[in-house]
Amino acid sequence: MKPSIISLALVLCWIAGFAQQTERNIFIIPEPVSLLKKGGHFVLPDEVVISIPSGKETAYVTGMLKEKLSLAPGKKVIVRNDKTSADIELSLNKMKDAVIGEEGYTLEVAPRKITISANKPAGLIYGVQTLFQLLPPQIESSKRVENVSWQVPIMEITDYPRVGWRGLMLDVSRHFFTVNEVKQYYDNMVKYKYNMFHWHLTDDEGCRIEIKSLPKLTEEGAWRTEQTGWFGGFSQPEPDAPKNYGGFYTQEEIKEVVRYAMERNIQVMPEIDVPGHSSAALAAYPELACFPESGDHFVRTGAPFLDWNTGGRPVAIYENTLCPANENVYIFMDKVLTEVAALFPFPYIHTGGGRGALYVLGKEPRREAADEA
Repeated sequence: MKPSIISLALVLCWIAGFAQQTERNIFIIPEPVSLLKKGGHFVLPDEVVISIPSGKETAYVTGMLKEKLSLAPGKKVIVRNDKTSADIELSLNKMKDAVIGEEGYTLEVAPRKITISANKPAGLIYGVQTLFQLLPPQIESSKRVENVSWQVPIMEITDYPRVGWRGLMLDVSRHFFTVNEVKQYYDNMVKYKYNMFHWHLTDDEGCRIEIKSLPKLTEEGAWRTEQTGWFGGFSQPEPDAPKNYGGFYTQEEIKEVVRYAMERNIQVMPEIDVPGHSSAALAAYPELACFPESGDHFVRTGAPFLDWNTGGRPVAIYENTLCPANENVYIFMDKVLTEVAALFPFPYIHTGGGRGALYVLGKEPRREAADEA
């Protein structure tokens, strides 16, 4: 074979490989139900006209589009109710598409226009998130990015969720997260079309939700001695050590965070972990323990309170369980769950189901504790 023919063959192989590489560069998480890629691109104009139904239900999508397209790309964004002149058109189907359901969408990228349609605003939210993933990754920048070709491959996408409950859990008891950090968590959830947030609000290491009828839950139960290092490897803090780590959410902050989540089609399921994992509650109200006179009820710091070296299930060193034989425990739980239910529209409250040891070493014979992970 002549050198020129060899060179030509190598070039053709490189072109074919480059074409395949380009094809693989379309990454959408989660993968849509169907994607049909065509040739060419839609290029964002300097002035982007968006058509979207006005109203409270679409306010979040409108604001999100305006913010993203004006920050990194530096485009001038105009929102008007005029489909004919729109560069990006979002619409809610008058005749419902039974295939895509309440959270699905269709997205069509044509040479001169992008169209996203859905049955419900949730579908528009997810369609716009897919659009952002089709743009260059610099779209996530919070400041202007130069020398980027702001274009989207021409294609058709139909997408809807395979499962209805798509959730993530955040434990704010062992380590406290601020309101803004929780909101940032929601912002990342919506990018990948999660719709359920499991909020682990109480545990041995802190109670993070204000219960107005039980103020000591946060006055005392939300704060502990700060220790850094390997969780479970600390020594027990001195009784008079400062309680300098913690925090909690007021009921107004809870309402604010729930509203923020629901704008993003995220439901919030609170968790109040009982009857075990209750050291923080017992630090505030030791009379709810089986052994209130023990004097060792405090918010745990990460130091061991279970003996795992028993050859089987762990054995309790300290009590961390609400006493099921104490009638006041049920009065306590009624107050807690009544206030929690009023804060969260979601129809379920997760109660953890954690079981703790009912006996404390040195006071009663050892009794094994289950499920203390």
